[in-house]
Formats: sequence, structure tokens, C-alpha cells
Amino acid sequence: MATVLNVVRAFFSQPDFTVDAENPSDVVARENLLDQAMGADRRKKSSEKIRRGRIPAEGLALVARDRKGHVIGTVRLWNIEAGVNGEGHAVDALLLGPLAVDPAQEGKGIGSALMRAAITEAKKRGHGAVLLVGDAPYYQRFGFFAEKTAHLVMPGPFARDRFLALELIPGWLDGAVGMIVASGRKLARASRNKAA
Repeated sequence: MATVLNVVRAFFSQPDFTVDAENPSDVVARENLLDQAMGADRRKKSSEKIRRGRIPAEGLALVARDRKGHVIGTVRLWNIEAGVNGEGHAVDALLLGPLAVDPAQEGKGIGSALMRAAITEAKKRGHGAVLLVGDAPYYQRFGFFAEKTAHLVMPGPFARDRFLALELIPGWLDGAVGMIVASGRKLARASRNKAA
């Protein structure tokens, strides 16, 4: 009887998913997941204007996979300039998004695991801050707040109370003011034509 109980415990203690680096074969599954989780209007958001034609920050495109290897969650971070500081220098940062989980898999901690992995990896890679536009009550548990974005603006319409930041290096966004602009690597022209 004890053996059966140990097997049952071992089964339930195994995660139902793993967080892994995104790879080129994940593109179709990721895009289908984003369409399903976020709807057709997702490409009209201000954040999308910043991401359009760009490649995610090095090492910061992550997916969650179920036990069969299917993509059930995604998060990507993008290089940006978060305005300028008091000396007029561009403030390098990251823009997180989109974060999405397969609706059939919600409530299993997949989104939280993706967030924690993304934040940990961004910090390990020496980034100073992560910004996002999202639901404040959800993202506050990861340390994201609106105070540090008070003097920053997104291109196009955005909800000020949903524009949040997490400093990975304390004081990184002090004095930052201005427009968020893309600063990351651009997609090659052939890749952009295929994506259109």
C-alpha cells in the first residue's frame, strides 16, 4: 500500500508543464495561442507597435510546454528605450509581452512560472528594468507598479494605470521621462514579408 501511495505522490508532485526557450518550430503554435487567448484585436495595441518588425531580446522568448511538448504558454521580452534620464541619455529597458496561457490550462500556475522565469533570466542577463501594460492586481505580485512609469508614455493610446514597471536594478528608472521606443534587433526583410 505504501508503494502505491508513493507512486501517486510522485505523479502529482511532477509539474504538468515545463518552461523552456522558444524555438523556431514554436512560431505557429505561439501565434495560434496568442490569437486564442487575446483575440483578433491584439495586433492593434500600443505594445504591438513597439514589437512590430523586431526580434525579442536575446534569450528572453520563453514558452511553457505540456508533458507532450505542446506550447501552452508564452512570454517574450523586447529591448526598448524607456525615455531619457536627467542627463539626456536613453534608458535601456525591456518591454514584457504578450504573456498568454492556453485558456484550457488556466489556473495551473503557468503564467506565474513564465513571469518568474522571464524576470529571473532578465536579471541574470543584466537588464535594469522591465515595463509592461497589463492588469495591475495580477502583475503587482511580481513587483510591477505604476509609480516608475509616471513620466513615460507609450506610442498610441494606453491606460496609465495599466502601464507598470519593475526595476531589476534599484533606481534604474529614476528620472526617466519620455516616449517608449523600440531599440532591439530588427527582423530581416525576408522574415518581415513572410510575417505580413
